[in-house]
Amino acid sequence: MYAGRRTVLTAGAAGAAGLVTACGSSGDGSGSTASAPETSRGATPSTRAGAASTEGSVPGGEALARTSDIPVGGGKVFEEQEVVVTQPKEGEFKGFSAICTHKGCTVVAVSDGTINCPCHGSRYRITDAAVVAGPAPRPLAAERITVTGDTIRLG
Repeated sequence: MYAGRRTVLTAGAAGAAGLVTACGSSGDGSGSTASAPETSRGATPSTRAGAASTEGSVPGGEALARTSDIPVGGGKVFEEQEVVVTQPKEGEFKGFSAICTHKGCTVVAVSDGTINCPCHGSRYRITDAAVVAGPAPRPLAAERITVTGDTIRLG
């Protein structure tokens, strides 16, 4: 009877350790696994969640928008790709993760020079994604975008 109970307890402990490990990678920034999601979002489009497999063959990655779609002094959130593109100054485009560094909500709007999260009111500057208003603990991660002609591409 003790062998069966010991086996159950050991299995339960292993499962709990797995849950703690999974929770630890939720973006607290203290461990190497926390940066993995940011790294994977910055990877080539063919490795991004939701990207079509044929997009990997397109030079510069998945087309997100035309430059005229991004207002000067503002930006646009691309929820499916989990990226936000801003245009702080005429002809200057920046890409950032659309995932808030506080609790992982997706930012929803860009207005008055900030990228805004609806969950707890965090706001980030459109020029460098620095935190303007908390509770976000750190800036949004940079995302690589390329501008070719009037097309903005991911990667």
